[in-house]
Amino acid sequence: MSDQVDLSLEIDLVFKLSKSFDALKHSYINKSYLVFDCSFWKFVFKKWMKYVILEKGSKFPQIFKKSNFSLSLQIIDNNEIQELNKRWLNKSSSTDVLSFPIVDEDSQFADLDFIELGDLFVSYEKALSQSLEQNHSIQFEILWLVSHGFLHLLGWEHSDQKDLDDMINFQHYLISELDLENESLLTF
Repeated sequence: MSDQVDLSLEIDLVFKLSKSFDALKHSYINKSYLVFDCSFWKFVFKKWMKYVILEKGSKFPQIFKKSNFSLSLQIIDNNEIQELNKRWLNKSSSTDVLSFPIVDEDSQFADLDFIELGDLFVSYEKALSQSLEQNHSIQFEILWLVSHGFLHLLGWEHSDQKDLDDMINFQHYLISELDLENESLLTF
């Protein structure tokens, strides 16, 4: 996939970091902690949305006709994600990622200038634990979880193994297209 494709997109992102991790944002300066930077996420979501549109990677075809999108991402702690899980999904455990999509099959977008996709929440503590278990970086784990939640915002579900495999393959594709080793990515 070429990055030369002329597809003008705008992403309006609300990015919040849990108060409990606010100190981390300033204490880490290496590449793996770009996940605390709003500019990084704007870049990521814009690039991912381009690939989703080009690859017809949303389950909602009306998305392919728009070029302005809005969503929120919050990196929170286990207690906060457990509270959200309990309140909105009636599950009393913490989890790694929650997504609350706004778009559905019945959504009407003809008169709207932009599409509000929904809200994503990632537990930093779960991500850290899973990154250690899987022996990869915290940056990769958070990208993985955010890509998973992002696809849910776009209508992806995984009710069977084939759907899960398709979703996982598309997540790998989205992350691989970021080219995180490219130094130019680090200057916003």
